[in-house]
Amino acid sequence: QVQLVESGGGSVQAGGSLTLSCAASGYAYMYSTYCVGWFRQAPGKEREGVAVTGGTSTDYADSVKGRFTVSRDNAKSTLYLQMNSLKPEDTAMYYCAAQQWCGVLTLIWSDYNSWGQGTQVTVSS
Repeated sequence: QVQLVESGGGSVQAGGSLTLSCAASGYAYMYSTYCVGWFRQAPGKEREGVAVTGGTSTDYADSVKGRFTVSRDNAKSTLYLQMNSLKPEDTAMYYCAAQQWCGVLTLIWSDYNSWGQGTQVTVSS
């Protein structure tokens, strides 16, 4: 499996911005063929898909559309999540994930087979 390491989390006030990064290693030479994305989990809540990308497609959770942008640099095997206009309800542990045999692009966390350790995002009001 590919190894994933997230960075860029932190604390920010509502309305602020953060950019998360996720660097892949291991089978990273195949990175451009993977579906990759960001998921989050708040205390007491289920893990949810935030933003995913594969091929030329992207998909976002309704709650982040227009505020978050997912992008990838295949040459660097790195995934990014630009988060603007952050809200307290965006507070969660954010994980990046990869699906190495990508068929249909989904926001369903159980479709992804490689996971990072997570990076905490805290948004205060």
